[in-house]
Amino acid sequence: MPTRDENGISRRGVVKAFGAVAGAALAGNGLFAQQRAEPPTTISNPPRDFDQPTTYFQDPDILSVDPSFNALVQPQNSIRRLWTGGVWLEGPAWSGVGRYLVFSDIPNNRQMRWSEDNGQVTVFRNPANNSNGNHFDFQGRQLSCEHLMRRVVRYEHDGSVTIIADNYGGKRLNSPNDVVTHPDGSYWFTDPPYGGQLFEGQPDAAGGPSNPQGLLNPRLGLPPELGAFRRELPTGVYRVDPSGKVDLVIGEDQLADPNGLAFSQDFKRLYVISTGRGPGDTGPGGTREMFSFDVQGTRVANRRVFTDYMVDGVKCGGDGVRVDVFGNVWSSSNAGRAVGYNGVTVWNPNGMLIGRIRLPEVCANICFGGPKRNRLFMMGSTSVYSVHFNTQGAGPS
Repeated sequence: MPTRDENGISRRGVVKAFGAVAGAALAGNGLFAQQRAEPPTTISNPPRDFDQPTTYFQDPDILSVDPSFNALVQPQNSIRRLWTGGVWLEGPAWSGVGRYLVFSDIPNNRQMRWSEDNGQVTVFRNPANNSNGNHFDFQGRQLSCEHLMRRVVRYEHDGSVTIIADNYGGKRLNSPNDVVTHPDGSYWFTDPPYGGQLFEGQPDAAGGPSNPQGLLNPRLGLPPELGAFRRELPTGVYRVDPSGKVDLVIGEDQLADPNGLAFSQDFKRLYVISTGRGPGDTGPGGTREMFSFDVQGTRVANRRVFTDYMVDGVKCGGDGVRVDVFGNVWSSSNAGRAVGYNGVTVWNPNGMLIGRIRLPEVCANICFGGPKRNRLFMMGSTSVYSVHFNTQGAGPS
């Protein structure tokens, strides 16, 4: 039997009582206090593995900068890396009929396709003329901006290819970058100079702005009829009328080096991103800002800076842009080596930052897709990422 002291307490009871008191004291000092587990993120050490789904209720790399963003965030899902293996990925576009995502791997001169049915990525077009931006119009036809051929093309339902634009005023375009459609049947596209280089297209012929000394041979690796293009135009934003007429709607004097563009959900605004200086530029180049214009029929007016992409003192330069049905503006973010600021920035219609998505690599372009168009696809420099939101992309992707 356990030995008891004169007060009737057993030795075992004394030990248990002492242990309880000591445990409470130690817990009060935090020695045994329960620690809240923090999920790994892009900025944690070690950083998060995006091939593995997070088990937390809300993805730790989706940040609500303003409480209004919470209504757009969809819990119970996480950022997923769907595929990796590209060199520089661009131009995502969603086919609602085919239920697939098409995107460009520019330096590898191919278009890829991710299928929603089986989650597999396969080569879609090879060669693809170093295509950059892709888009599906209101009739479900794919548009592509070709750096190599310096033109915009449309793939018809019967398999033929139509050249939408390859010149303005008889002068060859620079390297169309991104294209969107308007309900009036017109196509609007940007024409910066980024494809006039070895990595993403073909440099100018000897003496051209991107090959002034003629030291580069633009014919290497290309069909014999190519290699003679030379930059002839300033950068600009163009509108192609259903009749085929090409008009300059935004000149270089208003916005240099235009890149991504998107209409607002009601088509009353046009958003255009001005990115950095490109090959052959003689001026200062783009400002790394997003501009907003009022759409007035076939023209635009009232140019203004929508955002300068400064976040926490970090310059988060944009590239691609999409708008959701609520008018929020979603833009890819290229912050270089500023870990934690590459990915996506989200702005309300008034230009206020409301949310961010952190990715482990530079994000070049984005689009909404999936059967309900509530899945955001993000093109990292080498990988494809996706995450669901409680909103839908506006218009065709």
